[in-house]
Amino acid sequence: MKKQFILLSTVVIGSFVLLSMTIIKSNLQDSWEVPAKYQKMVNPYADAADDERIGRILYAKHCKSCHGSKGKGDGTKAKSIDTPIGDFTEASFKQQTDGSMYYKSFIGRDDMPSFIKKIPDDEEQWMLVNYIKNLK
Repeated sequence: MKKQFILLSTVVIGSFVLLSMTIIKSNLQDSWEVPAKYQKMVNPYADAADDERIGRILYAKHCKSCHGSKGKGDGTKAKSIDTPIGDFTEASFKQQTDGSMYYKSFIGRDDMPSFIKKIPDDEEQWMLVNYIKNLK
């Protein structure tokens, strides 16, 4: 009886710890603070034609492995990352300003690396934001 109680207690405590960690990680992801400077940033290429599909090419090269081909956060590397991966198809993501998306994509934090040096061209950065915004 004592062994069953210890086993049950271990399972309950372990489940509580895992649930708590999931909630904490989720809250951290939801509370990603974006400086006002970036929130107000205007996308100078919002109406630009992406004739060469620059955004798609950059996404496939730099984002797809974590965020997945459709942007749902289910890429091949997703399970090996501790930080929750954003789903670009969710309404809460799409409600963000272009500047907020830019900040998160190019400044990064935690497991999300900065891409400022990998994608230094301003137009290409915004083409990637445009592409991500339109994932469905």
